[in-house]
Amino acid sequence: MRILGLDYGSKTVGVAISDPLLLTAQGVEIIRRESENKLRKTCARIEEIIAQYGDVEKIVLGYPKNMNNTIGDRARKSEEFAGMLERRTGLPVLLWDERLTTVEAHRTMTETGVKGVDRSKYVDEIAAMLILQNYLDMLQGGTR
Repeated sequence: MRILGLDYGSKTVGVAISDPLLLTAQGVEIIRRESENKLRKTCARIEEIIAQYGDVEKIVLGYPKNMNNTIGDRARKSEEFAGMLERRTGLPVLLWDERLTTVEAHRTMTETGVKGVDRSKYVDEIAAMLILQNYLDMLQGGTR
């Protein structure tokens, strides 16, 4: 069994996948699109990734709540995307609180020496890895 992790943004979706033992998250790719509402190719690519791994049983989708725990426009768009993914893939989609994962992704890149210009190439994939890893850690009964 594997779990797919997604960081859904206005023009990108960061993708991560768990190992079969559900211990670690690895980055897969960043799906880019021309405009926010063009989701057909994005969903098709997610379906291809699910088929490629073959044993994906769940999707964990980052849920960008506001810092005061309210639901804003981005969170509502994530809810809509979750519904679309459930209909298209037939898999359950769990919305997972992603507050500060982008900040953590930037911190990780700073610590590993990724230059500012290159960060946009990786931030969404790293954020997806962090979202998924946080969920996997919860499944294991704690955090790292």
